[in-house]
Amino acid sequence: YSKPADTVSDVTECEQAKNLGAINSTLSNQSKEAFVNWEKHDDAQDHFCELDDETAPDSEYVDLLLNPERYTGYKGPSAWRVWNSIYEENCFKPRSVYRPLNPLAPSRGDDDGEGFYTWLEGLCLEKRVFYRLISGLHSSINIHLCAEYLLDEGWGRSIWGPNVQEFRQRFDTAETKGEGTRRLKNLYFLYLIELRALSKVSPYFERAFVNLYTGNRQEDGNTKELLLQFFDEIKTFPMHFDEKSMFAGQKIEAKILKEEFRLHFKNISRIMDCVGCSKCRLWGKLQR
Repeated sequence: YSKPADTVSDVTECEQAKNLGAINSTLSNQSKEAFVNWEKHDDAQDHFCELDDETAPDSEYVDLLLNPERYTGYKGPSAWRVWNSIYEENCFKPRSVYRPLNPLAPSRGDDDGEGFYTWLEGLCLEKRVFYRLISGLHSSINIHLCAEYLLDEGWGRSIWGPNVQEFRQRFDTAETKGEGTRRLKNLYFLYLIELRALSKVSPYFERAFVNLYTGNRQEDGNTKELLLQFFDEIKTFPMHFDEKSMFAGQKIEAKILKEEFRLHFKNISRIMDCVGCSKCRLWGKLQR
């Protein structure tokens, strides 16, 4: 969202970003064996979505425990261009309307984003929801980076932890001219929709004959038990997003709009494929 302060030379920053953004592709023999078993299990199932080609040369398995989501040093114009493409190409926005605090937009004088939000409120519900989802995703990624920030490194060790100043720079009301509050609200809005999605699939997993497959019978049972406990927690908070109000207009227009949604989400995935930081690309696509 905002331009961080330069603390080291450009060369050092580039090297740091390259090292921090690299993926650790190490896999234990146990993990390799598990992947083979998972593939056999998945191949025996009926598929209701298009799966990536796992045999493609550029496909690889990654242990997420060895690649935690955290600060990678990926920032500046390159990162701005990625997010700018995501917003500009997919959020149903004309080029003449600029997002608040967009570092790639021309100066907008004293306009603190009111023009943008006036335009946004004039959109249909579905398009407003789409923008808030993307903004919420953006906020989620930034919060993860602030929570696990490289505070210090040297002598063969790195110190990771929360960077409060970085968080304030992106979300503090005063430092963002009120934009930070909107970003956090969009994050919670995204969570509400995720809760609703989980609530809708819970009846399927609650059936006794539906089991999860990890390759270990005991872990299968433990994992399902944890999942059911999570569903119970969701039920204690029933005020999720009401999707019935979405795509509820004229059938032909609703169908066209729904297809636009699908294509825009796929385009965002393609844009993330262009991210130069491997670890950023990994976690960005996982969150999306």
